[in-house]
Amino acid sequence: PAKATKADLFRGTGLFLGLNCFEPGQSQKVHSHGGADKFYFLVSGKARMIVGGETREAVAGDVVWAPAEIPHGVVEALERTVMLVAIAPPAPPRP
Repeated sequence: PAKATKADLFRGTGLFLGLNCFEPGQSQKVHSHGGADKFYFLVSGKARMIVGGETREAVAGDVVWAPAEIPHGVVEALERTVMLVAIAPPAPPRP
């Protein structure tokens, strides 16, 4: 009950996909990913999210993008919340 639940759905060489499930009041420590963008798609619920210096409420259907190197996290789940999480390195530069 004190920690969010995580389930890995896919882990490849260039993509990670998982589910994060939060109960009201739970949070995710602010962190960043070197060389990889992270996307949160809120499947259900509502949460206060932080990306860089901006905090906002995200609801079901929202996508929250955290560019590589930018601190991000879940400040607080405001209701039971399920997020589809994807982490991927940026595309290689075009010639």
